[in-house]
Amino acid sequence: MARAVWKGPFVDPSLLKKIGKLKDQSTKKPIKTWARNSTITPDFVGISFLIHNGKKFIPITISDEMVGHKLGEFAPTRQFAGHTPADKKAAAEKTPASKPGEKK
Repeated sequence: MARAVWKGPFVDPSLLKKIGKLKDQSTKKPIKTWARNSTITPDFVGISFLIHNGKKFIPITISDEMVGHKLGEFAPTRQFAGHTPADKKAAAEKTPASKPGEKK
């Protein structure tokens, strides 16, 4: 279920405080956060974040297209390791060597 419109988007209060401090500074270093459920607002555009994915921090720079999405959408928690060579060999054996309609 979506969040009620009258409540507005959820943004972690500590994250808003960090962004407010960062706007005053000339050097902008990335903000480290665990708040994956926070919604990206227009104030976030151009700011770099280090978003925790459960194991490590993923560096993300916010752009205009990301507004309205959650921070966690841009730091995947699962990593695809690829198929094993045994799976590729089994798939190659299942495919027929000749095309249908060809004579041997």
